[in-house]
Amino acid sequence: MRVVSLVPSLTEAVAVTAPGLLTGVTDWCTHPAGLTAARIGGTKNPDVAAIAALAPDLVIANEEENRAPDLAALREAGLDVLVTEIRTLDQAFTELHRVLTTGCGLPRPRWLDEAEEAWAELPAPSASPRPAVVPIWRRPWMVLGRSTFAGDLLACLGVRNVYADHAERYPRIPLDELNASGAELVVLPDEPYRFTAGDGPEAFPGLPAALVDGRLLTWYGPSLLQAARELPSALR
Repeated sequence: MRVVSLVPSLTEAVAVTAPGLLTGVTDWCTHPAGLTAARIGGTKNPDVAAIAALAPDLVIANEEENRAPDLAALREAGLDVLVTEIRTLDQAFTELHRVLTTGCGLPRPRWLDEAEEAWAELPAPSASPRPAVVPIWRRPWMVLGRSTFAGDLLACLGVRNVYADHAERYPRIPLDELNASGAELVVLPDEPYRFTAGDGPEAFPGLPAALVDGRLLTWYGPSLLQAARELPSALR
């Protein structure tokens, strides 16, 4: 079987499970190291002609990371496109199972069972979750809003995104509003914007800052096991 992946998280999931299946991946697919599949552009601007030329049996995509016009163009080229929707941790496990077993025809991998078990074994989140703001960009400041995978992951760990009810999924919020939001924590991932100890915490005086691996917060795939092991301590 020949598979093209338009989603870095799904690329890692397929590559770890059955590396020989991948024939094309995006320029943003960085894990696992040493991918040899053809590069077919970005998640938002895939080269449809190049993908079609690879003659894949399946293209795997995501409704948030990939644009509907590109997916429509791939279908018009006669390709089978499987589109995932992953906005919660439960959806991640369900969709990963669907991609790997139904889509790729693989046995359910052990790493998926281990990741699901690791999350199930974590303590139940507190009845009084810690309110936090979660910037994903600065200049302008943008934060996690409603219905995001990362927001649900944090909720599972007892951290409440204060903008979880915002009308937008990734709203732009002025810095003074972020600091007046009532948050007790600022969570600073290193992607898509690379927040560091010297670039980010200083904007939130008086708030403890949790610098976290953005891949553990936003990727769904084999990294979910590592996320269950490392994020709880990173958010203390």
